[in-house]
Amino acid sequence: MLWPGTLIGAGAGFAIASIPGALLGALLGQALDRRLQLQSWAQLRERLGGRPALRNDELLFVLLGRLAKSNGRVVDGHIQQARQEMRSLDMTDSAQRRAIAAFNRGKSGSDRVRSYLRVLKAQPHAAEGVLRACWRMVWADGRADEAERDLIDLWGKWLGWTPQQLKALAADYTPERKPLVNRSVTYQDALRLLGVTATTEPSAIKRAYRRLLSRHHPDKIAGTGATPAQVRDATERTRELHNAYTLIRERRDFR
Repeated sequence: MLWPGTLIGAGAGFAIASIPGALLGALLGQALDRRLQLQSWAQLRERLGGRPALRNDELLFVLLGRLAKSNGRVVDGHIQQARQEMRSLDMTDSAQRRAIAAFNRGKSGSDRVRSYLRVLKAQPHAAEGVLRACWRMVWADGRADEAERDLIDLWGKWLGWTPQQLKALAADYTPERKPLVNRSVTYQDALRLLGVTATTEPSAIKRAYRRLLSRHHPDKIAGTGATPAQVRDATERTRELHNAYTLIRERRDFR
């Protein structure tokens, strides 16, 4: 962990009074670092520029705000998720006000978070908590877009996570697809699922079904190194395709 005030104090003290001065300067510099919560040169530059260094809880909400705004518009689901994160952290009123301000700062995208995340890398439990909160925010509007995934991949890299670890974590938050058999399915639903129309020839419907079945078969997915969640999703997708094909075949009366 880097303590900029400590280094500056030690250097200045050594220049003035050699080793005793360096020791005294380091002590004074460390006190300053702790008081101002400085753990990197970037944080020191922010303080010198008039912007306060981010606390860990503020950093989290800066990231959440950035994710919420990444596709151009913050929706009510994002706001509700941010409030849920505040409740789960049992924040005081003053902490909530800081979190709201940090969330709004995050929407602007002006904060440089790399140095903060690299410092957080030394706290694995806290780093994982941040990434999990980020994924909860991503799915707050019901979908995960490429821009959001790219941000989490980048932040995860700065936190020292491998691509495999990030992929496994993402799978924990990917909503499982509901089996088609468990809901009321219409003929039009089945047609859309297979990508055919009511006038498509039976032979073309069979080809479409077999093509989709091959693409989504769980054994094939598992062979590509997919996560257990992805294999489960493929299994449910296969069931949906089978049910849709059965419904169309019965309605059109062909085998």
